[in-house]
Amino acid sequence: MSTATPALVCRDVHKSFGKLEVLKGIDLSVDEHEVICLIGASGSGKSTLLRCINLLEQINSGSIEVGGQEITGPGVDVNQVRRGIGIVFQAFNLFPHMSVMGNVTLAPRKVMGLSRSQAEAEAAELLDRFGLADKRDEYPDRLSGGQQQRVAIVRALATHPQLMLLDEVTSALDPELVAEVLNVIRELAEGGMTMLIATHEMGFARDIARRVCFLDEGVLLEQGPPEQIFSSPREERTQQFLQRIIEAGRM
Repeated sequence: MSTATPALVCRDVHKSFGKLEVLKGIDLSVDEHEVICLIGASGSGKSTLLRCINLLEQINSGSIEVGGQEITGPGVDVNQVRRGIGIVFQAFNLFPHMSVMGNVTLAPRKVMGLSRSQAEAEAAELLDRFGLADKRDEYPDRLSGGQQQRVAIVRALATHPQLMLLDEVTSALDPELVAEVLNVIRELAEGGMTMLIATHEMGFARDIARRVCFLDEGVLLEQGPPEQIFSSPREERTQQFLQRIIEAGRM
């Protein structure tokens, strides 16, 4: 039995927007180097959970710990917390007036205090690693959607996060561009990056996740190894969801 501190612990996390309760008591623990995929219908709470973990949304009750430190209590340095958590959205959110190099080096320079030369040297290594070395001086509108999303992932990696949150990162892409982004995520997983991934790509979740968590209307209804969730889910609601995915030809 491992005694290592989990990378992430959510305890009874509740989040409401007005009268709409979006997260209804989420309990989730993620070990270091573990890859967990969150699945569920749109509106089930996957994106909201990721945004709460990155402190983009404030929870109403419960607690979230990252690396053994509670990040949802009073007096927390939000910017310090976010340095250790990379997040990538389905909309690439690149700065259109900055080159690829400018986008990737902004946080290391402004947040981490790196010199321009050091930030650019580290960025160049990352861009080269993910097949983007020749795009360093391009602007986002000159890149394909897949390239933009890979740049967004590299930008998140540039601050050396301990935890990566990926929110439907292939949803805005043409089908032929999905594979290049999934390959980047697969490489990160093989390298030991701790990741929590909200995804509609069931085949990818089956392939990459150590654990799959099914969210339904703000409740973490079922979780387990991919083979168990996808082959013999216990909950009727999970069975219904996966049946619809199969009927739609997405699994």
